[in-house]
Amino acid sequence: MTTQNLPGQPQLAYRGNELFTESMRLRDLAKQHGTPLFVYSKASMLSALASYQRGFAGRKVQICYAMKANPALGVIQVFAQAGCGFDIVSAGDMDRVLAAGGKAEKIIFSGVGKTRFEMRRALEAGIGCFNVESEAELEVLSEVALSLGLRAPVSLRVNPNVDPKTHPYISTGLKSSKFGVAHERVVQTYQRAAELAGVRVVGIDCHIGSQITQEAPYLDAVDRMLDLVEAIEAAGIPIHHLDFGGGLGIDYNGETPPGADQLWKKMLAKLDARGFGQRQLMIEPGRSLVGNAGVCLTEVIYLKPGEQKNFCIIDAAMNDLPRPAMYQAYHQIVPLTPRPDAPKQWDVVGPVCESGDWIGHDRTLAVQSGDLLAVLSAGAYCMSMASNYNSRARAAEVLVDGSHAHLIRRRETIVEQMQQELLL
Repeated sequence: MTTQNLPGQPQLAYRGNELFTESMRLRDLAKQHGTPLFVYSKASMLSALASYQRGFAGRKVQICYAMKANPALGVIQVFAQAGCGFDIVSAGDMDRVLAAGGKAEKIIFSGVGKTRFEMRRALEAGIGCFNVESEAELEVLSEVALSLGLRAPVSLRVNPNVDPKTHPYISTGLKSSKFGVAHERVVQTYQRAAELAGVRVVGIDCHIGSQITQEAPYLDAVDRMLDLVEAIEAAGIPIHHLDFGGGLGIDYNGETPPGADQLWKKMLAKLDARGFGQRQLMIEPGRSLVGNAGVCLTEVIYLKPGEQKNFCIIDAAMNDLPRPAMYQAYHQIVPLTPRPDAPKQWDVVGPVCESGDWIGHDRTLAVQSGDLLAVLSAGAYCMSMASNYNSRARAAEVLVDGSHAHLIRRRETIVEQMQQELLL
């Protein structure tokens, strides 16, 4: 049997005329669990993690999975068992980490709008660090911590005004962004943090964006952050850990982001040159760990040829795969069983009543009604942003480990959707 690997998809391959992930035939999973269906490869996730681990060999580092990319309990469990910490942005995220076996002391709490309730919950759980994003948040966190008789461990998320060269919706390190403390206010804010009785300065944090495919923005951010650390420590405030965030991109459509190990080799060289190479380091990768580990399986419902466009209507929609509608994002779409027929150009669209409900424009496919397709690179920011728009059920999720498939989320029912609602 011939095997043909898909470019940029390390665990996906055609064996003969059937698409597999690891040792599981995807058609079998679609038949067993229905469609739409998200399927994740454990080997792919651990391989992506290993790239970071190679890059940090011999260094003091805590890799914290940014779980907003994919918060499935089964996915969190994989990274918890691999020794990862977690980057969260809500109390609900924290509850998921703890339920999946993650350790509270390895949790970093990010986000611009932490509430007093969330601060209390996180302090009571004993999380490792709060990434504070504003002077106002710093004051409130100190007040909440004092009310509990505690001191909150904090790092300030700094905004270095570095352009990550990515989609504007996921650029987070520019002056125009809502994230972080402005570069020119950082030293003064650290001085205020040192005065507050309810906080304890432990580090500094920087996160410039997501789906970054170039090295230069990261290297620029390292220089700017180390300049700030030198200024902060000159003011008498020690910085114990350096957190460089995440944001490394993946291959959706031929992009060539640097490997995590190669990127960190260059970043560590900068740290070494400036005397920071042996500091405790933190990073928060998300998409680069899970993005290419996942596919969404979907069935072709109807073909609708037209005068200007041919539409391939599938049972997955913008509520399942929101990235194309939100970011005009590209996902490769391939058949589970290729046909020998002559291909045509199709717009691959879902059944939701919105013109923005498209998954791919102008795709060359040989398809018929009833065929199964795989939407690739669907492991990040798909199920995590899924909704019940049009009263559609959220999809089931399966985690593949070699020749074993584990159902990690059952398909939602309409009863479950409505169970929190009340008639008048």
